[in-house]
Amino acid sequence: MVLILTLILALVFLPWPWNAAAIVIAVAWEVSGAVLSIRYSRRGRARVGVETMVGTTASVITPLMPDGQVRVNGEIWQAHSEHDASVGEKVLIRAVNGLTLEVEPASLTAVAPSSRAALKLSATR
Repeated sequence: MVLILTLILALVFLPWPWNAAAIVIAVAWEVSGAVLSIRYSRRGRARVGVETMVGTTASVITPLMPDGQVRVNGEIWQAHSEHDASVGEKVLIRAVNGLTLEVEPASLTAVAPSSRAALKLSATR
């Protein structure tokens, strides 16, 4: 758009050396705009699908004993948990199996992963 407007104005109103300079600047402006737009549109891959939910939190809407329902981003999902969770509690999504989310209470994830592994080791001995 800038290029067309510059061509018309440069050819009608500007004398010889200035109209060529204006046209060159307008072409450079349009090309740089196109290059920057393409680079911006390719800056990252789109994140789509249920796999993007792994690691996010959900809110329990029916008690998880061990199965129930959770709300994630306004959607209701079936969920399964090894630990019971009551209504309103926050849970962390660990995996997606078909249409069922594998979750665990967010309070369990507050413990550092290395200490949780140590707890599991001591429990198995």
